[in-house]
Amino acid sequence: MRLILVMLSLLLLITAIGCGMLGKRTCGSDIEWVDFLKINSITYNQNHDGTKEVSAEQLGEKVGEIKYMLNGHACTNYKSANGDAAFLSIGTDVYALKGYNSNFRVVANNRVYEVSDNPNAKTIGDLMDIEGKVKAVGLESGRDGSLIGYFSQDAAMDFSKEILPLPLVGFNEVYKKIKNETGIFLRLFLKDGTSFRMVYYPDANAFANGGALGTHKLKLLVTSQRADIKAAAGL
Repeated sequence: MRLILVMLSLLLLITAIGCGMLGKRTCGSDIEWVDFLKINSITYNQNHDGTKEVSAEQLGEKVGEIKYMLNGHACTNYKSANGDAAFLSIGTDVYALKGYNSNFRVVANNRVYEVSDNPNAKTIGDLMDIEGKVKAVGLESGRDGSLIGYFSQDAAMDFSKEILPLPLVGFNEVYKKIKNETGIFLRLFLKDGTSFRMVYYPDANAFANGGALGTHKLKLLVTSQRADIKAAAGL
């Protein structure tokens, strides 16, 4: 009887270690997680280079809460679920950001998280709450991400309107078309002073953001503005 109890104790200890009950799972290697969170089946990534720390006055209603932190606990084969985050502690509140639909941007720990995947979005306009909010469009260096120049004001407004109705086909479909093509880095500057990057692949006529295929008009607009900006910069 005593031997059986000892064996059961060892079995429980092994199970606890294997399942992460002791606080950490052993995955065999360090994992570099993207800083994301997932609530209401929408995945958001932190917009670290186009936003600033959010003040209390900018917070909207609470829309969720973190229930599991992947860093130090999950392995690469883990499938994310609602309430998950890469680096946010359990119990962290997630808020809407005033001025934006929470399907596009939310706030956690005073940082802005921006949608990367929304299974209910059918178009770029569904994915991104930017209609009437774009102030300018810039071209960035594909080498170091620095700003090279801006679209003309008319071109920027045409671009921001033309992308909204683009249907989302998913990144897997876009990836089949882009293969090894180098993308064009565009930055959309919004009227509230924030910004975010879009990556456009001219040969495939496709956007990585959300996985959308462009129109002929968009291709001409982006490539012509890119050529003008590079020429003005002596590139």
